[in-house]
Amino acid sequence: EGDGGPLDTAQFMSETGVTFLNTTIATMAALLAWLAVEKLLHGKASSLGAASGIVAGLVAITPACGAVEPVGAIAIGAISGALCSWAVGLKYRFGFDDSFDVVGVHLVGGIVGTVLIGLFSSAAAPGGIDGLLYGGGLGSLGDQAGAAAFAIVWTGVLTALIAFAIKYTIGWRIDEEDEVEGIDFAEHGESAYDIATNTGSSHF
Repeated sequence: EGDGGPLDTAQFMSETGVTFLNTTIATMAALLAWLAVEKLLHGKASSLGAASGIVAGLVAITPACGAVEPVGAIAIGAISGALCSWAVGLKYRFGFDDSFDVVGVHLVGGIVGTVLIGLFSSAAAPGGIDGLLYGGGLGSLGDQAGAAAFAIVWTGVLTALIAFAIKYTIGWRIDEEDEVEGIDFAEHGESAYDIATNTGSSHF
């Protein structure tokens, strides 16, 4: 065995356990928070909301799972679930096309998870740095906010370049008439799903 072999293994297992626990409980906290906001805003909690809350929690805790303690993971999950649940409705307000809720779940969840490291990170976690709420000052929060801002600008510029290339080559969308008729039929001359109302008797 190399120097510190058993100790290194124990530390690795401990850190792995913390990140696994943080990932799990943040995901569950996001699920519950999403459903709570959905119930508050729309009067009902949905299965789609539950699934979306799970994804939002996973997105938010990904950058933070090794930097926070379980209490911080719960907070990050709950905050991300609530904010993402609200954010998915922005597409209806501003009219942008986001059928997979990428903006509401992945963009918002990613920003929330990245920035909140600066609040909830703990020196007791594998990352070893205290955030603002643990007496670490504004340094970590500023670093995380700066990292999030850089990622937004970097990906925004590159995405815009790709978007313009697509717009002026193959185009973004098909005709509205083809959308109504069905893209499968318009593009391929067939339908992926033969959905018809069966009014006859059951054959079971």
